[in-house]
Amino acid sequence: MKSSFVMVLAFILPIIRAQVPHWGPCPEPSVQLAFNLKQFMGRWFEISKLPAQFEKGRCIEDNFTLTTENSFRVSSSEVLKGEIRKIDGTGVVQDPKHPAKLGISYSYVLPYSPYWILSTDYVNYALVYSCTDILRLFHVDFAWILGRTRTLPEATVWKAKETFVNNNIDVSRMTATKQQGCDKTL
Repeated sequence: MKSSFVMVLAFILPIIRAQVPHWGPCPEPSVQLAFNLKQFMGRWFEISKLPAQFEKGRCIEDNFTLTTENSFRVSSSEVLKGEIRKIDGTGVVQDPKHPAKLGISYSYVLPYSPYWILSTDYVNYALVYSCTDILRLFHVDFAWILGRTRTLPEATVWKAKETFVNNNIDVSRMTATKQQGCDKTL
């Protein structure tokens, strides 16, 4: 039993190295009502995020393309050490009763990770949340503020953070994503 627990920790710790685990299961935030996947498609720029091991660069953006009524492709990119890094994935509506509860995978062998749209107006901003329970003892989460442009007004960012907090999501470690000088690079 003890060795099993040690093996599980040995597997999990590298995954959560940049993230901060929180005790207990994932929160259950409210998601966008009457979410329209087609309107969400297109180019989104990362404005702010909770630290994520898989995002270390600047000029981070995602481009979503509808493939069927309930599925899409996503192409994510960032500039890291002067080079553009891209990765492609697929996404689906995981729960037709709650179409804002999306799932995204960047690998054919890994399951879809939650990618929940908490709020969006489709033309300016989107708030995205993802959370994974680890043995229901603790959870690791990610949160993003996205914009259709590389910057958003400070009042919009503040209101976005307030929405996360009102849904029991700790954004005290949220950082702004560097989006300066991107058009020259990309």
